[in-house]
Amino acid sequence: NIKTEKRKRKELNISQRGIADILGCSAGFIGEVESDNYVTKYSVHQLFLIAKEFECSLSEFFPPLDSDQF
Repeated sequence: NIKTEKRKRKELNISQRGIADILGCSAGFIGEVESDNYVTKYSVHQLFLIAKEFECSLSEFFPPLDSDQF
């Protein structure tokens, strides 16, 4: 989920601009994704690129299959 991505980004001291550079998009887009005020979301491909940069599993950004979030 986006809270996981945002927490990891901050732990790694990567700015929204840094993520935007990795994804080839604007920092404004990252701000919208991380904001509760917008419905903007990352694509699976974008999450893959972020996971690669964070050196973590893509699955960390999704709830477990047995979660009540589905």
